[in-house]
Amino acid sequence: MVLEKYEVRQIRSAATYEWLIKVHYAKRIPNITDAFGLFCDRELVGVITYGKPASPFLCIGVCGREFADHVYELNRVCLLNNKKNEASFFVAKTLRLLSKPRIIVSYADTAMDHVGKIYQACNFIYTGATKPRTDVDTGEKHSRHISGLDYSKRKNRSSKHRYVYFVGDKKQKKLFAQSLKYQKQPYPIGFSRNYETPTLPATQMELF
Repeated sequence: MVLEKYEVRQIRSAATYEWLIKVHYAKRIPNITDAFGLFCDRELVGVITYGKPASPFLCIGVCGREFADHVYELNRVCLLNNKKNEASFFVAKTLRLLSKPRIIVSYADTAMDHVGKIYQACNFIYTGATKPRTDVDTGEKHSRHISGLDYSKRKNRSSKHRYVYFVGDKKQKKLFAQSLKYQKQPYPIGFSRNYETPTLPATQMELF
């Protein structure tokens, strides 16, 4: 892959929707505050989205209540071709484009045979795996969009590898690192399985 051919630009959130529904395995649009596109010869070949986590407890749990407002989640990485080094190149570029300071959290789903190789290549901090649990079954919708939830209907939530990255100047990064509530752990070893992606129509620069 010739990385010089690629361009990373901020795009409108709505420009990611078709990708997140048709390409990403989750088939659901998360909360999006920042969206980025990966372009090759002006064609959109990937999207990345960031957003505020739905749980305030997650935000507090990373670096404490003092820095909870700085916590954002890298909640979708979606590539059409997923060529070698493409994902880590894309993620690294978007981290530089984010407003500062921020604490970025992202997860690699063990149910999809992901160990987080992308985040390891970008020098994220690995903080262990979440425990398996059950959630309210809301179908394709997020619980924040549903009233009168039936809490008796549950579905399993798989264990996920949790990664953290600090965006800011040296002083801010040091402060975040000192406040990190999770213990830094060695990267998990394994191979991440890719999933097949459907063909989407070529998308040009109107997305900006």
